[in-house]
Amino acid sequence: MFSLSDLLVGFLDSLTGHLALAVYLLAVTDERAVWRRLKKLPLLFLSPLAAILLSFGLYMIPAMRMFQYYISSFGILVMCTLWVRWAWKWGFWQSFAAVCMAGIFQVADATLSMMLPIPFAAAAGLHLGISIAISLLLYRLRFGAWFCLLLDNNPAPWRMALLLFALEATMEMLLRLAFGVQPRFLTFYYLLVVAMVVLMAVMIVYLAQRIDTARKIQAQRDVIAQQQLYEQDLEMIRREVRTFRHDYKNLLAGLSQQAGEGELEGLRRTLSELDAGFDLRLGQKIQASTQIGNLRIPEVRSLLLSKLTAMREKGVECRLEAHYPVAAVDMDVWDFVRCLGILIDNAVEAALDTERPWVEIVLLAQDRRVFLRVSNPYANHIEPGCMWNDGWSTKGAGRGLGLSSYQRILEGYPNASPCTSWENGVFVQGLTVEGRR
Repeated sequence: MFSLSDLLVGFLDSLTGHLALAVYLLAVTDERAVWRRLKKLPLLFLSPLAAILLSFGLYMIPAMRMFQYYISSFGILVMCTLWVRWAWKWGFWQSFAAVCMAGIFQVADATLSMMLPIPFAAAAGLHLGISIAISLLLYRLRFGAWFCLLLDNNPAPWRMALLLFALEATMEMLLRLAFGVQPRFLTFYYLLVVAMVVLMAVMIVYLAQRIDTARKIQAQRDVIAQQQLYEQDLEMIRREVRTFRHDYKNLLAGLSQQAGEGELEGLRRTLSELDAGFDLRLGQKIQASTQIGNLRIPEVRSLLLSKLTAMREKGVECRLEAHYPVAAVDMDVWDFVRCLGILIDNAVEAALDTERPWVEIVLLAQDRRVFLRVSNPYANHIEPGCMWNDGWSTKGAGRGLGLSSYQRILEGYPNASPCTSWENGVFVQGLTVEGRR
């Protein structure tokens, strides 16, 4: 029978592991708003209490004693996953993958610290100290940024989550096997644990870098393809100008005759038609080319050219405004492109449900500040509190195009301020990125 002191020691041991896991979670998720997460930490303390009660309850059942540790460990992973899903607003599989990744580091840390012949208090302090030191190293190496990139660009997050779960389970088994390792083999055993963790971390970074490289190559191809499309539009404008120039003399002759005959009303009507025809044939094309030319960030210009082409094919009228050069944005350009793509995709999807679909995109830059606004018509009702939920969509649950991902990206940029409004059937998403000094 267990005494109260046994329960207390077990709870403190579990609490130490949870604190180390929380430290690693901040590192593997590349968390910048640390204080915001720490304010939600007290709820996590329910997990070690539930875990120790579950562990002792299983121990009281003889048939379950063999599986006591593994069931308790799995229960801890599930409880921590629910906490991450609540604190980070992520989907279940992304949260589970993050917990498993942090668990790999935490269990390896516990293997190196808890197996030393030192008092429990010293081992717990060493465990937390190692976790903080390794987490700072992970921050410096940008491991969390690579891991989040792998999470966000994985079309099947459950596969990655299960892979990391298998790796975490392997580390758990290594920890249990440590109790049977003879003292003379402990050094080799510790080196093996360290080598496995390093290999796992290198594998994650390698996979993320491959995705990043493939994304950049695709972006370069898009830039080349869309630049060709841009040049085709300019060639079309040149041909229209040549045609207009050819007709110019005939138009002047007709206008002169009307003026000579005193047909002022007919002259006004002809000039009005001429002006409208010019805007229709050349004005809109020249204006669109000028707006595109003001986008000096190749990745942004490539994305917008691609989206404009796609909208044209879908019959969506697009209004682009970029009256001043936009040469830089004070956040990672790929994160800005992802945010822009999410807003445009959602605007197009909503606009297609209206009788006259249109999307307006405004990009302004002034004093290192970049302002983005995406507007579209939308006639149905919107619940503002639901639109940020993972998987939310106007088409139904599970079809969201990434507003939760959009919000998660912006959490890493305190200088970025999103805003949303919906009035008179027009839905507007805005984003202001302030220049950091």
